[in-house]
Amino acid sequence: MINNSNTIVLTTEDGETLELYVLEKTRINGKDYLLTADGSLDDEDSDEAECYIFRDDSLPGDSEAVYVMVENEDELVGVLDIFQNLMDDVSIEN
Repeated sequence: MINNSNTIVLTTEDGETLELYVLEKTRINGKDYLLTADGSLDDEDSDEAECYIFRDDSLPGDSEAVYVMVENEDELVGVLDIFQNLMDDVSIEN
């Protein structure tokens, strides 16, 4: 689920909730991808955050979005390059 404050709240397989900031969105080959960051963005003294890339695997008619963390190395590198180009002022390292 994405709320109005540019965050996404995920529920893990263990039932824990995780709130991530949505930094950027893009569509590649008909699939939506999200570049997200953890709560360390709230830390004013830090200029680094853990980032994660999710693919939207929701099916039409799903009542809730289904986000899957991108783990395939080729897919991850390709999507990461696109996000890096979209966000000129941000350095993303894998």
